[in-house]
Amino acid sequence: MKEYLDDLLYTIMESIDEGIHVIDKEGKTIFYNKAMENMEGMDREEVLNKKLLKVFPTLDKDTSTLLMALERGEAIKERPQIYYNNHNKEITTINNTIPIIKDDEIMGAIEIARDITKIKELSTEVVQLQRKLQEQNDKTGKKKFTFDSIIGHSEKFIKAIEYAKRASNYSSSVLIYGETGTGKELVAQSIHYASERADKPFIAQNCAAIPESLLEAMLFGTEKGSFTGAMSKVGLFEHANGGTLFLDEINSMGEKLQSKLLRVLQEKIIRRVGGLKDIVVDVRIIASTNEEPYKIIEEKRLRKDLFYRINVMPVNLPPLRERREDIEVLVEHFIEKYNRKLNVNIKKVEKDVIKYFKKYNWPGNIRELENYIQGAMNVVGEDEILRKEHFSPHVNTNVFKFHAENKYKLQGTLPDTLIAIEKEMIKDALNNNNGNISKAADLLGIKRQTLQHKLKKYNLKGD
Repeated sequence: MKEYLDDLLYTIMESIDEGIHVIDKEGKTIFYNKAMENMEGMDREEVLNKKLLKVFPTLDKDTSTLLMALERGEAIKERPQIYYNNHNKEITTINNTIPIIKDDEIMGAIEIARDITKIKELSTEVVQLQRKLQEQNDKTGKKKFTFDSIIGHSEKFIKAIEYAKRASNYSSSVLIYGETGTGKELVAQSIHYASERADKPFIAQNCAAIPESLLEAMLFGTEKGSFTGAMSKVGLFEHANGGTLFLDEINSMGEKLQSKLLRVLQEKIIRRVGGLKDIVVDVRIIASTNEEPYKIIEEKRLRKDLFYRINVMPVNLPPLRERREDIEVLVEHFIEKYNRKLNVNIKKVEKDVIKYFKKYNWPGNIRELENYIQGAMNVVGEDEILRKEHFSPHVNTNVFKFHAENKYKLQGTLPDTLIAIEKEMIKDALNNNNGNISKAADLLGIKRQTLQHKLKKYNLKGD
């Protein structure tokens, strides 16, 4: 049995995506999985049974997370590390490192590492590009989005935009709530460029795309030596000084970082990662969430005290399904946009296209609508009318065919008919999405859990 469990454990450790590196109490490598080989660009023969510092000469006992865990007997969690292998390849990882203890004696240490080399490179480029773009915009006077860029005349939408316009008159924090694709960054930029800060930087950062420890370094900057390989770098708060920092999907930010952000909002002071000096900043925060704020507070994914700090001026953007009267004018806008970009000459849209668009639930909102229009206009050729056949098979199946009229027939009493219609719609939604429950729920405009309940109720199956 023990041999079976050993083989099972070995298979699991060799199969997972995270790198695993194990050393004994002498600091020699005794296990080094395939993912770690790929991550560090090493063959395991170069690493196994060798002292760690001989293989990774840029590390030492004070900078190697494995040796620190071995010496201190304490776990190290979510620690960034930048180092070089013996082929001079730079590697950036986020490590969880645990000492192996038996009978109160430290026998070795195990490290589980995630490779974020590419993410780190991209995040550095993002910061540099943000700064260069801002400098270029300052020189040319170019602004990306203003309230004039916003399109829509539905009552619910107009109320939200009017409130956003009022928010531009002040420097209080703003929280924008809206589903994915509703235009949260467009509104954030419009608030900034209508405010007294318009001639100062507007910098946007998505909080969901980057590991928390790296996001912290990006926002607050770093001091040399704050973690292995770290250099002194200015963060986004300093770049945005005097202007606006837009934190998209703030609900994805970890609790530790939320606490640090709260301190900045309260004291207008930041401290770089690894630094001792307080730096005064004047930055307006506009944050956004794609989930209902009170729900994520209840689930303890957003600190209540931070919420009250950023929710001074709340802007709630309605989803496209709640402003269907805006669909036609949005279609016209995207046609005009892609006529210029693609050098085509669409003059109008087939009536059925607009009719079915107004029936569709738009889980991806305006971004999804624009994507469909752009895709169709790429294949329109010389035609001057945008027709159903110009759209992709996915759009034809999920939007046009699915919402066709007179599809479901009266079957006995009204309750019996409604049940039959609901079952048929669920079956069609599942068939159109190869049994995928999440996609079928989006198409039906209901929650995944609701669809699962109905599948059980009607004894239907999905994947």
